[in-house]
Amino acid sequence: MNIEPGRIPAFLNTENVGLLRAEDRVFEAMLDGWRAQMLARGLSNAYIKSSCSVVERFQEHANEYPWTWSAHNVDEFLADRRSSEKGLALSTLRSNAGAIKAFCAYVTDGRYGWAAFCERVFADIPVQVVFEWNSPRHTTDDAMPPRRRAFARAELQTFFDAADDLIDTEFAKRSKRWLPALRDSTAFKVAYAYGLRRRELTMLEYVDFGPNPHVEQFGRFGALQVRWAKGTKGSGPRRRTVLTVPEFDWVVGQLEYWLSPDGRKRFATADRSASMWPSERSGSTVYRNFDRAFQRIRKAAGLPDELSLHTLRHSYVTHLIEAGYDPLFIQLIWGR
Repeated sequence: MNIEPGRIPAFLNTENVGLLRAEDRVFEAMLDGWRAQMLARGLSNAYIKSSCSVVERFQEHANEYPWTWSAHNVDEFLADRRSSEKGLALSTLRSNAGAIKAFCAYVTDGRYGWAAFCERVFADIPVQVVFEWNSPRHTTDDAMPPRRRAFARAELQTFFDAADDLIDTEFAKRSKRWLPALRDSTAFKVAYAYGLRRRELTMLEYVDFGPNPHVEQFGRFGALQVRWAKGTKGSGPRRRTVLTVPEFDWVVGQLEYWLSPDGRKRFATADRSASMWPSERSGSTVYRNFDRAFQRIRKAAGLPDELSLHTLRHSYVTHLIEAGYDPLFIQLIWGR
């Protein structure tokens, strides 16, 4: 029997997939399949090795997997590559974008079976994330966006005000959308107050919060154990502890309300898991829901498109530095 190069391997293509570190194993299998497909196309070993290396580097930078990647991950990856101390040439950035685009084309091609597999196992599917509008152009040197910046404090207030206004608007209309709006508003405030990456935010559980014995006034919300922090290659997620600091003490009230009967527990799915952010249909919301919600609020607030969900994390660090915190302390709780 002839097997098409790049097809999903037999050890994954079963009804019940039980794998240790399933996400890592599936990503590795995707890369193996892509290598086989490129070999079948007659591409050189050097090109294949280089392309796979770019995709691996992109995955590490995003700290997410192909079935949850989005265009903003590409924006941030290329912007960081361009603005690093050893800034890359545009030709190299184009090559990087091309490798990611080719990989996405492979995993979204129905002939290889990855989309159906990911939908069954992870309840999400890979999509193409590289487009003409977020790739370096060939004609000019201004293709890359400006260096990623933090929210100005006034912009941050405008954003959170717009998020709260959306809750009031939906509630006044007696729309069921007011509860997801409350969830999203709370989630974005938590992301800012603890400097969380998108995946870290999405994977939060209410049991991850605990007291800080040195700051008793914060009660059960004195510290946050981030269990899905970005790890080094091959190590899987790391853990880190982020302390609630006085500059962000307002988040304690937000958390208390969200975890009261008036917040999270109003979701019919809340009892299905310990997730901080249940959805209307499942025990937890997915990455892209937060992306869409952020974009909707940003638009309502009239803020520029260069501000992304990840910008909240950079704003956290910037505002701690401005408050005079020791850089070593910031590095420890921020994680790299």
